[in-house]
Amino acid sequence: MSQTPTPIETARGYSPPTVTQFSVFLTNKVGKLFDLVEAFEGSVAGICALSVHEASDHAVVRIITNNCSAAAEILKKDNLPYSTREVLVLEITPPHTLASMCLCLLSAELSIQFAYPLMQSRSGHPTIALAVDDLMLAGQILRRKEFRVLGEADLPGR
Repeated sequence: MSQTPTPIETARGYSPPTVTQFSVFLTNKVGKLFDLVEAFEGSVAGICALSVHEASDHAVVRIITNNCSAAAEILKKDNLPYSTREVLVLEITPPHTLASMCLCLLSAELSIQFAYPLMQSRSGHPTIALAVDDLMLAGQILRRKEFRVLGEADLPGR
Protein backbone atom coordinates (compact mmCIF):
# COMPACT_ATOMS: atom_id res chain seq x y z
CA MET A 1 0.00 0.00 0.00
CA SER A 2 1.56 3.27 -1.07
CA GLN A 3 1.19 6.43 0.90
CA THR A 4 0.50 9.79 -0.67
CA PRO A 5 3.47 12.07 -0.03
CA THR A 6 2.86 15.08 2.16
CA PRO A 7 2.87 18.23 0.02
CA ILE A 8 5.72 20.64 0.55
CA GLU A 9 4.62 24.06 1.79
CA THR A 10 5.09 26.74 -0.84
CA ALA A 11 4.51 30.45 -1.03
CA ARG A 12 1.25 29.65 -2.86
CA GLY A 13 0.00 27.88 0.28
CA TYR A 14 0.21 31.06 2.35
CA SER A 15 -3.13 31.83 3.90
CA PRO A 16 -3.71 35.59 4.30
CA PRO A 17 -5.39 36.91 7.44
CA THR A 18 -9.15 37.15 7.17
CA VAL A 19 -11.83 38.69 9.33
CA THR A 20 -15.23 37.25 10.19
CA GLN A 21 -18.19 39.20 8.86
CA PHE A 22 -21.62 38.64 10.37
CA SER A 23 -24.71 39.00 8.18
CA VAL A 24 -27.52 39.68 10.64
CA PHE A 25 -31.10 39.28 9.44
CA LEU A 26 -33.52 41.88 10.81
CA THR A 27 -37.20 42.48 10.19
CA ASN A 28 -37.66 45.80 8.45
CA LYS A 29 -39.19 47.64 11.39
CA VAL A 30 -38.35 50.95 12.98
CA GLY A 31 -35.76 50.56 15.75
CA LYS A 32 -34.36 47.13 14.79
CA LEU A 33 -30.99 48.55 13.68
CA PHE A 34 -30.80 50.55 16.89
CA ASP A 35 -31.48 47.36 18.90
CA LEU A 36 -28.65 45.58 17.09
CA VAL A 37 -26.14 48.38 17.56
CA GLU A 38 -27.15 48.93 21.17
CA ALA A 39 -26.52 45.23 21.94
CA PHE A 40 -22.83 45.87 21.21
CA GLU A 41 -22.55 49.11 23.24
CA GLY A 42 -20.13 48.65 26.13
CA SER A 43 -19.31 45.06 25.17
CA VAL A 44 -15.88 43.61 24.39
CA ALA A 45 -16.98 43.30 20.75
CA GLY A 46 -16.89 46.72 19.13
CA ILE A 47 -18.46 47.21 15.72
CA CYS A 48 -15.74 48.27 13.27
CA ALA A 49 -17.80 48.17 10.05
CA LEU A 50 -21.48 48.20 9.22
CA SER A 51 -23.37 47.92 5.94
CA VAL A 52 -27.17 47.74 5.60
CA HIS A 53 -28.95 46.08 2.67
CA GLU A 54 -32.67 46.67 2.82
CA ALA A 55 -35.55 44.85 1.14
CA SER A 56 -39.25 45.51 1.61
CA ASP A 57 -39.76 43.14 4.55
CA HIS A 58 -36.26 42.56 5.93
CA ALA A 59 -32.75 43.94 6.09
CA VAL A 60 -29.39 42.24 6.06
CA VAL A 61 -26.86 44.09 8.19
CA ARG A 62 -23.25 43.15 7.58
CA ILE A 63 -21.00 43.88 10.54
CA ILE A 64 -17.36 43.33 11.36
CA THR A 65 -16.33 43.43 15.00
CA ASN A 66 -12.98 43.34 16.76
CA ASN A 67 -13.97 40.15 18.62
CA CYS A 68 -15.92 37.61 16.57
CA SER A 69 -16.45 35.06 19.36
CA ALA A 70 -17.96 37.70 21.67
CA ALA A 71 -20.07 39.04 18.78
CA ALA A 72 -21.49 35.57 18.12
CA GLU A 73 -22.45 35.30 21.80
CA ILE A 74 -24.21 38.68 21.71
CA LEU A 75 -26.18 37.72 18.59
CA LYS A 76 -27.15 34.34 20.07
CA LYS A 77 -28.19 35.92 23.39
CA ASP A 78 -30.44 38.37 21.53
CA ASN A 79 -31.85 35.58 19.31
CA LEU A 80 -30.75 37.36 16.14
CA PRO A 81 -30.39 35.09 13.11
CA TYR A 82 -27.06 35.49 11.36
CA SER A 83 -24.55 33.83 9.10
CA THR A 84 -20.80 34.32 8.93
CA ARG A 85 -18.35 34.71 6.10
CA GLU A 86 -14.64 35.41 5.97
CA VAL A 87 -13.62 38.64 4.22
CA LEU A 88 -10.35 40.44 3.55
CA VAL A 89 -9.74 43.76 5.23
CA LEU A 90 -7.21 46.02 3.49
CA GLU A 91 -5.60 49.26 4.44
CA ILE A 92 -5.21 51.61 1.48
CA THR A 93 -1.92 53.41 2.09
CA PRO A 94 0.13 55.50 -0.36
CA PRO A 95 1.14 54.77 -3.05
CA HIS A 96 -1.80 52.34 -3.24
CA THR A 97 -5.26 53.48 -4.28
CA LEU A 98 -8.68 51.91 -4.57
CA ALA A 99 -8.14 51.78 -8.34
CA SER A 100 -4.79 49.99 -8.00
CA MET A 101 -6.39 47.44 -5.65
CA CYS A 102 -9.15 46.79 -8.19
CA LEU A 103 -6.56 46.49 -10.97
CA CYS A 104 -4.59 43.89 -8.98
CA LEU A 105 -7.71 41.77 -8.55
CA LEU A 106 -8.82 42.31 -12.15
CA SER A 107 -5.44 41.18 -13.47
CA ALA A 108 -6.01 37.86 -11.66
CA GLU A 109 -9.60 37.72 -12.98
CA LEU A 110 -11.00 37.87 -9.45
CA SER A 111 -14.43 39.36 -8.89
CA ILE A 112 -15.29 41.60 -5.99
CA GLN A 113 -18.66 40.38 -4.73
CA PHE A 114 -19.12 43.30 -2.36
CA ALA A 115 -17.05 45.87 -0.48
CA TYR A 116 -17.64 48.46 2.22
CA PRO A 117 -15.44 50.73 4.34
CA LEU A 118 -14.57 50.27 7.98
CA MET A 119 -15.68 53.10 10.25
CA GLN A 120 -12.28 53.54 11.85
CA SER A 121 -8.73 52.24 11.67
CA ARG A 122 -5.81 52.30 14.03
CA SER A 123 -3.58 54.05 11.52
CA GLY A 124 -6.06 56.59 10.22
CA HIS A 125 -5.70 55.24 6.66
CA PRO A 126 -8.77 54.24 4.64
CA THR A 127 -9.67 50.60 5.28
CA ILE A 128 -12.01 48.42 3.23
CA ALA A 129 -13.66 45.02 3.69
CA LEU A 130 -13.77 42.87 0.56
CA ALA A 131 -15.58 39.70 -0.37
CA VAL A 132 -13.99 38.07 -3.41
CA ASP A 133 -14.30 34.75 -5.24
CA ASP A 134 -11.01 33.40 -3.88
CA LEU A 135 -9.82 34.89 -0.57
CA MET A 136 -6.51 33.07 -0.53
CA LEU A 137 -5.48 34.07 -4.05
CA ALA A 138 -6.67 37.66 -3.57
CA GLY A 139 -4.82 37.92 -0.27
CA GLN A 140 -1.63 36.51 -1.78
CA ILE A 141 -1.77 38.90 -4.74
CA LEU A 142 -2.50 41.95 -2.62
CA ARG A 143 0.24 41.09 -0.12
CA ARG A 144 2.68 40.59 -3.00
CA LYS A 145 1.74 44.08 -4.22
CA GLU A 146 2.48 45.34 -0.68
CA PHE A 147 -1.08 46.08 0.43
CA ARG A 148 -1.53 45.66 4.18
CA VAL A 149 -4.03 42.84 4.84
CA LEU A 150 -5.45 43.07 8.37
CA GLY A 151 -6.62 40.37 10.75
CA GLU A 152 -9.02 40.69 13.68
CA ALA A 153 -6.18 41.58 16.07
CA ASP A 154 -5.35 44.60 13.84
CA LEU A 155 -8.82 46.12 14.16
CA PRO A 156 -9.42 49.11 16.45
CA GLY A 157 -10.47 48.53 20.03
CA ARG A 158 -8.38 45.43 20.77
